[in-house]
Amino acid sequence: MNYDILISFVGASALLTIMPGPDIIYVLVQSISNGKKYGIATSLGLVLGIIIHTSLVAFGVSAIIKQSEYLFFTIKLFGVFYLLFLAFQAYKSEEDALVLKKVKKKKLIKLVQQGFIMNVLNPKVSIFFLAFFPGFLFSETKSTVVQFYILGFLFMLQAFLIFSLVSVLSGNVASYLQTHPTFQKKIKWFKVIIFIAIAFFIYYS
Repeated sequence: MNYDILISFVGASALLTIMPGPDIIYVLVQSISNGKKYGIATSLGLVLGIIIHTSLVAFGVSAIIKQSEYLFFTIKLFGVFYLLFLAFQAYKSEEDALVLKKVKKKKLIKLVQQGFIMNVLNPKVSIFFLAFFPGFLFSETKSTVVQFYILGFLFMLQAFLIFSLVSVLSGNVASYLQTHPTFQKKIKWFKVIIFIAIAFFIYYS
């Protein structure tokens, strides 16, 4: 088992999670509008949805690996190009993703359910996992299905911790965003660099 790859995976996952996007912004909005526990409930729902995407990727890619190493290399190559495409999209984007809007208060269980459904019904998550996970397989002896589930669990754990931290620090985060209008441009370049760096890691791993 290659622990260096696992550490790299957790680090890359954390960098991807902290990039402002629909999920983390929604957690922040719920926390600011309704309180920290509502943000944490939303976080729980969002990360539980990862189980479904992990299962789809784990069983699908594992079947392909059994058929052909060349097909697996093709998947890794797809991952590289997809991440480079995301880097290009981030570079071209002029959208202000950090606009915070008020949301209606819901029951905690409803927020868990909503977060779960939001994640499961987003096909981009499965596509991203398909691009991201194969480059971080860490063992030549363990089943690929088991490895994918370990990666999925680690992704879920770090995402929940980061989302929950955002919920707890929601007031400070919102204040920072409001007093640093140029933050969006810095985030854009942060996204570009991270996507390109992970693409290179996957290609050369």
